[in-house]
Amino acid sequence: QMAPARLLYSSCSLEKTLLCSCSFYGIPTPSVQWWMGGAPVGANSVDSSVHVTSTIIAPWANSTISLTEQPKMSTSLLCEGKNQNGTHALSILLMPRKSSFLPQTFMKGLIQGVVYGAIAASLLFFCLIPLMVKHIRMKLAKKIAVVKAGKSPKVRACQEPKLSLKPKEPEKSTITPSSESEILKKQDKGAHE
Repeated sequence: QMAPARLLYSSCSLEKTLLCSCSFYGIPTPSVQWWMGGAPVGANSVDSSVHVTSTIIAPWANSTISLTEQPKMSTSLLCEGKNQNGTHALSILLMPRKSSFLPQTFMKGLIQGVVYGAIAASLLFFCLIPLMVKHIRMKLAKKIAVVKAGKSPKVRACQEPKLSLKPKEPEKSTITPSSESEILKKQDKGAHE
């Protein structure tokens, strides 16, 4: 009776080293292959940081991998069992135990943010300097104009109240009635003289 390869048991534990195990069942007995970061890791091989051990007791195939060094960030570990009738695999995403990567990234980002912020503030300041200088000069020019205007005789003359160019209305004369005899007497006196 034929049976495709099937993963029946898997486990991972972390003490001083990371140990992961896979157990496959199948007829014929499946072969087990470990992949780390997309690259195959040889069976019964000893690497400085990776050690793989496989045991086959038909129809079972058991394999264990141990990692003595912390994996790189988000390393993929794959346990694959296959025979002529099929393939079955387990994928594990490895994360570092105590990642110093996150604090380093935070500090690097913080420092970059401060530097870029300082550069942006400096550029903005240097762009605004001409506008600020122009504004200060305009205020100063107005103050100087006011001071000069107070000292100049022409300006003082212009500031004095202007006299009206309309002719003044003639004063009203009062007429007092006099008798005709007085008028005639005055005319006679005027004629004799």
